[in-house]
Amino acid sequence: MGKFGYVGKLMKELYAFAMEEKVYWMAPLVIALLVLSFLIVASQSSAPFIYTLF
Repeated sequence: MGKFGYVGKLMKELYAFAMEEKVYWMAPLVIALLVLSFLIVASQSSAPFIYTLF
C-alpha cells in the first residue's frame, strides 16, 4: 500500500472517530491542516519560478 493508501485509511478513521464521539470541532481543524500542508508543498515547488521573475 502506498503513502496515499495510508492517508486515506487515516482520514476514514478520523471521520469515524469524529462521528462516534460527536467531536465536530475536529473537522475544521483537519481541513485547515490539509489546506496549510497543500500551500506549503505548492509554495516549495513554485519557489524557483518566482525567483526568476524578480
